[in-house]
Amino acid sequence: MTFSLLARDAATGQLGLATATHAYGVGPVADHTRPGVGVIATQSFVEVSYGPRGLDLIEEGVSPGEALAKLLAEDGDRDIRQVAYLDSKGSMAEHTGSRCVPSCGSVVDGSVIAIGNMLDNDGVLPSMVEAFQASEGDLADRLLSGLAAGDAAGGDARGRMSAALRVVSVEQPEQPWQGTLVDLRVDVDPEPISRLRESLRFHRAYGIFFQSVFAPGLVTGADPVIGEELERALAGLAATQVELGDDLEPTAWQGVLLLRAGRVDEGCKHIARAIAARPQLARFVDGLAQVGTIPIDSAEILGRAGR
Repeated sequence: MTFSLLARDAATGQLGLATATHAYGVGPVADHTRPGVGVIATQSFVEVSYGPRGLDLIEEGVSPGEALAKLLAEDGDRDIRQVAYLDSKGSMAEHTGSRCVPSCGSVVDGSVIAIGNMLDNDGVLPSMVEAFQASEGDLADRLLSGLAAGDAAGGDARGRMSAALRVVSVEQPEQPWQGTLVDLRVDVDPEPISRLRESLRFHRAYGIFFQSVFAPGLVTGADPVIGEELERALAGLAATQVELGDDLEPTAWQGVLLLRAGRVDEGCKHIARAIAARPQLARFVDGLAQVGTIPIDSAEILGRAGR
């Protein structure tokens, strides 16, 4: 009823996991990741504890095979489970219970493994691995290519509903909230993999946006940012604007940075353009003026831009 692709990127060491199914909200149920440790897929008649308990064991130094064997031995319903483990070294382990509904099983190629059950046909899993190995881009791109290929080959025999994608760093971070590079999910949609790809595009665009606006001191510092740092931020916001299309918030933030840098006429034109597209941004701009982030309010900005 679910198909998943787990992989380790040979160049970066990053680990990733992509999953799709005809069931609501597959991500929290099937996908388990821990930066610098491993990724785990739990599916069929799911026992979620294989995820966090398995990651705990791997983090303690237990191999994926030993960790999975330990948990299977404690599970009286192991014949209906399907689980795959992949650790940060590329070692893996997989279990497809004898009572998992066909088509089911796994396909392994190096540090890549596809698993699935209740699939439309036996070609789904090979298609996933072949597409991953043949695709270009970073690990997230390649995982989605593999997932899409499995879906195109037949996917879940029941149809489509949800999908999820995670990528984590090869290093264990200093803080537990760090190290997850991509964490996206589509809980219910007739085309969840397509929506997941769209979400990845927005994830990347907003990653640039956040770096261009929320870097310490860029907007909130006492002194305005100028020079190369300002130009980098403006270029990042321009790139984000291309991806977001009609949503002109990045253009508004360009105007904020320009106003703070003393480039008033340029800043007013950017902000006026954004307000014209979304009038409620005037209140946002007035709020920035009220707390001293920018020197003038929306009325003066619009007046200067109209000269």
